[in-house]
Amino acid sequence: WIPCNDDIAKLGGSDSFEEALAYMTRLTAGEVPQPRIEAYLRNGVEMVRHLAKRFGVHFRSVPLYPDYYPDLPGGKPGWRSMEPVEFDARQLGDEFDRQRPASKGTQLMGRVSMNQVEAHVLFSKGPGWIWLFLKMMLRYWTDFSWRRRSTRDRRQTLGQALTGSLRHALQQRNVPLWLETGLESLIEEQGRVVGVAITREGRKQRLRARQAVVLACGGFESNQQMREQYLPKPTNKAWTGAPPINHGEGILAGQALGAKLGFMNLTWGSPTVHLPGAAAQTTLFVERCMPGCLIVNKRGRRFVNEAAAYPDVLTAMYEDEAKGNGSVPSWIVFDATFRYKYPMGIFMPGQIQPDSQLPKDWLDKVYYRADTLDALAAKIGVDAVGLADSVAKLNRYAEAGVDPDFGKGATLIDRYYSDPFHKPNPCLGPVRKAPFYAVRLDAGEIGTKGGLVTDEHARVLREDGSVIGGLYATGNCSAAVMGRTYAGAGSTLGPAMTFGYIAARDIAAASRRAEIRAAA
Repeated sequence: WIPCNDDIAKLGGSDSFEEALAYMTRLTAGEVPQPRIEAYLRNGVEMVRHLAKRFGVHFRSVPLYPDYYPDLPGGKPGWRSMEPVEFDARQLGDEFDRQRPASKGTQLMGRVSMNQVEAHVLFSKGPGWIWLFLKMMLRYWTDFSWRRRSTRDRRQTLGQALTGSLRHALQQRNVPLWLETGLESLIEEQGRVVGVAITREGRKQRLRARQAVVLACGGFESNQQMREQYLPKPTNKAWTGAPPINHGEGILAGQALGAKLGFMNLTWGSPTVHLPGAAAQTTLFVERCMPGCLIVNKRGRRFVNEAAAYPDVLTAMYEDEAKGNGSVPSWIVFDATFRYKYPMGIFMPGQIQPDSQLPKDWLDKVYYRADTLDALAAKIGVDAVGLADSVAKLNRYAEAGVDPDFGKGATLIDRYYSDPFHKPNPCLGPVRKAPFYAVRLDAGEIGTKGGLVTDEHARVLREDGSVIGGLYATGNCSAAVMGRTYAGAGSTLGPAMTFGYIAARDIAAASRRAEIRAAA
């Protein structure tokens, strides 16, 4: 999420630092220091330019993806979110085999890569979506030489394109990448961090830093003890949509030196669903916005706008849970029409992947199906009267095209993923046709949001506000510059990369100053 990026004017949009600052200031509500916000907004576009010019790592604006709250002062209906330009995996050579495969939920049929714009067209059935689908499948299956090497797609998009292009930049400069290397602790001398203690491939080592240490080692999604200590209850590491590798080592190492922590009770939250055999759960970004579904609690009642930005859905789950309504987990309920037309996280639309092609042992374990709503309610353990009443209300709202309870389909972000051919509200449709389906929604996340408090230079701060010399942090091991909210798509990666860039520049400037002093 990069306000004022260079693509905006080219695409016919407009943006300004003042608008972006007003938007961020409103969203963070005084909980994030103004200098940090300004540092992010001023340096984000510079970071993107730097990566393109020096390393050939390119991004492009997604013009139709709105900010998550575009109606707030300074919000925009598009342009600020950027995605990596496609990357050819052949450039990685043997390193390709060490790259973590893409999440199957981000690929057609679990194999074919799609960028954000393509995903939008396909999932919302935009103009030309059938031709696009056929074209993408044909490209994948006719890539004969690569198919002999791997079932993974050579055309990398999204996170694969980013990690692939960054790794390629390191290869071109002969920079080694150490895998199977875990942080044990930070080495401190006279109040300054001078290195790290690590375990590499089972052997302990101590590495001395010539200038500084930058922590960019993720949050604590897979540390159940930390989840229990900091996050709302109930919480379970099995619910996360993030790779199961983040245990909070960077946060704990900084905390051991007296670092201040912030926003530890928050996540980049999203409902997730369980896909058997997957390393992490699947995050529902798209499906909730389509017409013909509703999310209910144990009482069978709706409690949220299903199409809202995913962190807002998770917040609503915990707020409703606190009222005793049994919303963690929740259930997303839909009918045969929805099943045929739209995806649902763990499977493609029925017209592409019918029930007969799903594993037989998934039925009534991974997804639930029944010929009546009462029977479905019994299977998933929700109140049948409440569910029937919620569905009846939804059906009336769908006919009118207005959701007076939660406003589904009323905003740009609601409608970004929706069915433009469904009228009068592209997000609001009836649930009428048997059989009826349900999938359990867990209170997951794409990452935790809390961590080490840093200043506008990405330097880690102590409880008293002083700087821990030689220590920087960025990404999900640092307290989020977004505070409690989520400005738009890319609000994790934008700040992570920008404050990494800021840290590198600050370290380089400090090194130059030291050289000048030494020479004098």
